[in-house]
Amino acid sequence: MKLIYTLLFVLTFVFCTTEEKVVTHHFSKVEIETILKDSVSIRALDIYNDTLIGFGFNKGYGFINLTTEKKTIIEFSKADTTKKKNWIAEQRAVGFTDKSFFSLGVSSPARLRKIDRKSKKEKIVYTEMHEKAFYDAIAFWNANEGIAMGDPTDTCLSILITRDGGETWKKLSCENLPKTFVGEAAFAASNGNIAIIGDKTWIATGGMKSRVFYSPDKGKTWEVYNTPMIQGKETTGAYSIDFYDENNGVVFGGDYTAPEGNEANKAITKDGGKTWELVSEGSGAGYKSCIRYIPNGGGKEMVAVGFTGISISNDLGKSWKELSKEGFYTVRFINDSIAIAAGKGRIAKLVFK
Repeated sequence: MKLIYTLLFVLTFVFCTTEEKVVTHHFSKVEIETILKDSVSIRALDIYNDTLIGFGFNKGYGFINLTTEKKTIIEFSKADTTKKKNWIAEQRAVGFTDKSFFSLGVSSPARLRKIDRKSKKEKIVYTEMHEKAFYDAIAFWNANEGIAMGDPTDTCLSILITRDGGETWKKLSCENLPKTFVGEAAFAASNGNIAIIGDKTWIATGGMKSRVFYSPDKGKTWEVYNTPMIQGKETTGAYSIDFYDENNGVVFGGDYTAPEGNEANKAITKDGGKTWELVSEGSGAGYKSCIRYIPNGGGKEMVAVGFTGISISNDLGKSWKELSKEGFYTVRFINDSIAIAAGKGRIAKLVFK
């Protein structure tokens, strides 16, 4: 009996200590420190082990080592050119695995590059030549399995899957995906259209229809759910999606041509994306291109950025406070008080206080 009590005590201790530590931050200001200033437009970034930033821009990709402050920018040479006007596709989707960095161009020819994280040696692992090709985001479930998504070239979203560490990528057939509406697509505004928790995946769309596509099994099967987000124009809908856990998620967007509009531009789910509820309807922040939960905030705290500035919510999106008018396109957290943001001409460290 004594042994049983001892085991119960040990198990209780282990489970309790492995639970997430939820902190109420109540941040009310942000300090902004520029760490890269250049003639670049950056809409995609990822962070490896809190020490290495990888980013894509309009003419290539680059890295910033946060420990050594070393900066590397790889600008595509004219050897990559074709006779087409868009001979260099903007790199608006990037992501790290343990050994590699991936950079994906938005439009035809849509090239997906795999770059060795240490040597920086690159190779093209996927190319798509299609007049409608336009890729928006990339993310990974683990070191071997990943997903990239883009606008429809047929009757469904363009979904690329890798199962071998990014060496090869296969585009899913429309027979295995929900059909899209005419004019339904996504926005390559922040590399923020994909959210992953464990094996579960969510993809946000916009345009004429704003919905959330869901896969419970790393892209093998798919369902789709409606959202109440603003929709009906090419520029309306959910621009970014994030999930705090497998149940609680948020979409944010609006209409970038009417950035002050704050109706039907943000919504939350509490049931894994099956149903969505508008929050701060007609109040709070207007258009934003990227939304992220604050780590360890219990799913109540989130930060949204856009060219309109930085806003924060501490109450599940019910109310919002503008922290800065300085514009950024995308943001990723290093920890629960420091984030890296990027936009037109710069990358900056955001310290929330």
